[in-house]
Amino acid sequence: MKNLEELIDLITLEEIDDALFRGQSFITPWQRVFGGQVLAQALNAAYRTVEEDRLAHSLHCYFILPGDVNKPIIYQVQVLRDGGSFSTRRVTAIQHGKAIFVLAASFQIAQKGFDHQNEMPPVKGPENLLTDVEQAELIRETAPAIYQKTKAREQDAIEFRPVENIAFDDAQAGKSHRNFWLRVTEPTEIDIPMKHQILAFASDYDLLLSAVYPHKDEVDINRLFLASLDHAMYFHRDFDINDWLLYNIDSPSASNSRGLGYGRIFSSKGKLVSTVIQEGLIRVMR
Repeated sequence: MKNLEELIDLITLEEIDDALFRGQSFITPWQRVFGGQVLAQALNAAYRTVEEDRLAHSLHCYFILPGDVNKPIIYQVQVLRDGGSFSTRRVTAIQHGKAIFVLAASFQIAQKGFDHQNEMPPVKGPENLLTDVEQAELIRETAPAIYQKTKAREQDAIEFRPVENIAFDDAQAGKSHRNFWLRVTEPTEIDIPMKHQILAFASDYDLLLSAVYPHKDEVDINRLFLASLDHAMYFHRDFDINDWLLYNIDSPSASNSRGLGYGRIFSSKGKLVSTVIQEGLIRVMR
């Protein structure tokens, strides 16, 4: 994607019938649909079927089959409930007559209640950090798999600035904490639903990789196969997509060829805006 407008166009689906939408894919070098894309598009489909005063507060989804980047994706929305305060939707993404992804999302009207949150961890600010692509150029020879992964996802809609060095050799055995800053590359005024969809798109970046860093002494990073299995996301508070957001990620567990990534997204002023959880497949290629 060359700019933010292209990303928004990608996320915004074509309506082809009541509760039925069609989306396209950006072509990835690995020839599978990027998980963040189908997540954002499914959330777009769900949002298109709820009242404007209801905003997403949580979503839960499963990645069932790899998506084909060369074929459109059909999104079918099922209206499960419209209550006094909450609405619930189920979205199924379909290709070649089969479900490749399912999402359940809940929406709520604005209501007053208790308010507390975790504190943002103390980390370096984004101002003097290199972008992920700039960092990747420095490890092109020593960590080709990370270099290729980073270059493959390069786009000009969202900028990512890792706090820690992305080189696998710099990972600390037994420790999985990672941080990076993100924001859109162009000033924009968009509504809260689209901000949620863009954040959902970005939330799939590097979350699962956090489950690999603790095992730097056990495996060659260039021989790993990773694939997302499920993804959950909670939207706590409004945020400015033009300002820097800190993505603080950790991996509480890895077992049985699966790894768990846990992320918290903070505004630059320390406001917790979202929590993300993802489990994925981690295998060593032989």
